[in-house]
Amino acid sequence: MNDRAGTPATSDDLIDVHALVAAYYSGVPDVSIPEQRVVFGTSGHRGSSLDTAFNETHIAAITQAIVEYRAGQGIQGPLFIGKDTHGLSRPAETTALEVLEANGVRVLVDEFDDWVPTPALSHAIIAYNAALGADAAESERADGIVITPSHNPPRDGGFKYNPPHGGPADSDATTWIANRANELIAAGNKDVRMSEPSAVETYDYRSAYVDDLKNIIDMDAIASAGIRIGADPLGGASVNYWQLIAERYGLDGTDGRSQLTVVNPLVDPAWGFMTLDWDGKIRMDPSSPSAMASVVARAGEFDILTGNDADADRHGIVTPDGGLMNPNHFLAVAIQYLYTHRPDWRPDAAIGKTLVSSSMIDRVAASLGRRLWEVPVGFKWFVQGVVDGSVGFGGEESAGASFLRRDGSAWTTDKDGILLALLASEIRAVTGKSPSQLYAELVAQFGDPAYERVDAAATKEQKARLGKLSGEAITATTLAGETITAKLSHAPGNGAAIGGVKVVTENAWFAARPSGTEDVYKIYAESFRGVEHLREVQAEAKSIVDAALAD
Repeated sequence: MNDRAGTPATSDDLIDVHALVAAYYSGVPDVSIPEQRVVFGTSGHRGSSLDTAFNETHIAAITQAIVEYRAGQGIQGPLFIGKDTHGLSRPAETTALEVLEANGVRVLVDEFDDWVPTPALSHAIIAYNAALGADAAESERADGIVITPSHNPPRDGGFKYNPPHGGPADSDATTWIANRANELIAAGNKDVRMSEPSAVETYDYRSAYVDDLKNIIDMDAIASAGIRIGADPLGGASVNYWQLIAERYGLDGTDGRSQLTVVNPLVDPAWGFMTLDWDGKIRMDPSSPSAMASVVARAGEFDILTGNDADADRHGIVTPDGGLMNPNHFLAVAIQYLYTHRPDWRPDAAIGKTLVSSSMIDRVAASLGRRLWEVPVGFKWFVQGVVDGSVGFGGEESAGASFLRRDGSAWTTDKDGILLALLASEIRAVTGKSPSQLYAELVAQFGDPAYERVDAAATKEQKARLGKLSGEAITATTLAGETITAKLSHAPGNGAAIGGVKVVTENAWFAARPSGTEDVYKIYAESFRGVEHLREVQAEAKSIVDAALAD
């Protein structure tokens, strides 16, 4: 933990936005240098122009590759495109539009030149394709591009592709796109077509999303409850969405109605109003106590106070009695509430979680008599289940989740931080209790788990071995005094490789996965026997993994 974590940023912490944008246009990547290649992680390509990792050359090549990919897939419908508030997002959007128009792709940008949250773009794709009808040809379907590095620091840019299902592209698609983009760059982008955009169509993302909220959230219950709601966009793309939500649903505090206040409407690509994250960097992570310090300081002013990251696909929930909730805690409360307050969902709709999310969710699922669907890290694994209604809720421990409409149909197939923030207000309005109080009730019923993620040093070779490690390579039979009941290298829900291992006992578990950007591997661990037992689990986890990597 950095000594300045949780303290306000100073001028010395801020990026030079003009230099950042200048580097976007001047930097020329060399794909023989690994750090300068196009690489798609779980949510697209990310990097900084200052490192020659996110430059005009990259975005032009990626967009051309997307054009060729969608043509190969027979996708001829419109492409929705949106950007967040990072300094590199607007230049990247301009580059992408130049390539898309030159290639004859029908593109829809925001009607008001507003920022577009990731969930709003996913919502637009799903709504367009649903309106076509089930008998429409696949070639008519829409897809999209979201320009965002999510909660990453202000110096970063991000670029991701959402196919016609509306969610993150799978690894087959992203691998093809990245490989083709690197081929184009290596050849000097001579096969990239570009022209000045001149006739781009528009789409009102904001109204389409906000007007539809009543079909997934009980907005009437929220409005009539007379509660005080605060929403902090953290300088991100949701800022104007929150204001429209307040206006559209009469959340003005008059006549006993609830009042929604946008507590910080500022947008600044340097994010000078933020408090520093755990490592002393500016990072718009609404699940981080350090990044959310200024928001948490206002907890007593509201019945529900929430935060979103730059593209609004993550949520942070603050209550006056509990402060900033651990993301795992709110996911458990959300699941308990939704599966007892959504009667029109399929009775067999499963509860989706990533394998590094809390086992409190497992116990809640069992008490509800619902099937638990445990998948690898990445929201893309929930997409098909959300589309067909077989998964009612999908959530990640990193404060990302989405769920079905009240009628059981798909809302978004990407994470939706605005939605989860509004759900916290619905829970408060309907139950009369804060999500923190409801989590305390779950603890009384199921136990109080201690959960933490730590990093352990690893070479690139060790990380590569860990990513392919089989559960059978774990020779240990006990973990922190308990018999090991499962050694997993594939997710129980869908059988997909987890890119690491998970070891489970009756009251504890750990999972180890290599970092994609640093020379470390991540150890996620949890114990229902308290913090001291968690420390034992973490220590033995490192020994178990290191021994397996040494063999």
